[in-house]
Amino acid sequence: MGATNPHPAASPTVSHLLLVDDDVEVLALLQKFLEQHGYSVAVATGGPSLWRAVKRRLPDLVILDVMLPGESGLVLCQQLRARHSVAVIMLTAMGELSDRVVGLELGADDYLTKPFDARELLARVRAVLRRVSEAVTGSNDAARAVLEFASWQLDVTRRELRSPEKVMIPLSTGEFELLLVFAEHPRRVLTRQQLLDMARGEAHDAFDRSIDVQVSRLRRKLEADLHSEPMIRTIRNGGYLFSPSVVRR
Repeated sequence: MGATNPHPAASPTVSHLLLVDDDVEVLALLQKFLEQHGYSVAVATGGPSLWRAVKRRLPDLVILDVMLPGESGLVLCQQLRARHSVAVIMLTAMGELSDRVVGLELGADDYLTKPFDARELLARVRAVLRRVSEAVTGSNDAARAVLEFASWQLDVTRRELRSPEKVMIPLSTGEFELLLVFAEHPRRVLTRQQLLDMARGEAHDAFDRSIDVQVSRLRRKLEADLHSEPMIRTIRNGGYLFSPSVVRR
């Protein structure tokens, strides 16, 4: 990993990352590498030090290893998503498909398989932070402030989903991006590959199961009434279709 000139740490635009791994050598190398590419980086080796770091400063993104002493990264991911609106990238062991699926089920925004090149991690970090920034600022399209469907409201600028009863429903970054794609392409069959491309851009693997997992999570949040017509329909040999009509406010 070649060194570059670090950006000023005091810059207000610097994103703050939290690395969580029990391998202190890996932590030191990744911290140095990411700081050289302009990020503020804190480190933790497990659950207790993670929560201390979060208390000191809430990160914009947590890079979280699955295999940790004490509480696993999967448990910590679930707890993070329940307490904070923070992006999460999971680090999983080679071939551990179940960990990736469970991580996405628990609200992770992306995953990376060990061993990996530091520059691949950097690309994932940039992509997730870019998606979060675009979701918060509405920079993709300033005119699409609120999308309404079946009495639900998706506030694009604030990245908030409200139920017909005006209850705020928490969404991970990945869930928000996927729902936004559906709401912007209602009543149209979208393949898994199209959903991956539109929701995640170039930073994704050809892992269709990730879309299936996030669709399942969205269904549970949108379709609590099992007797109502499903909003997200599975189209055999086709993909998915978002059935409600959508109105832009």
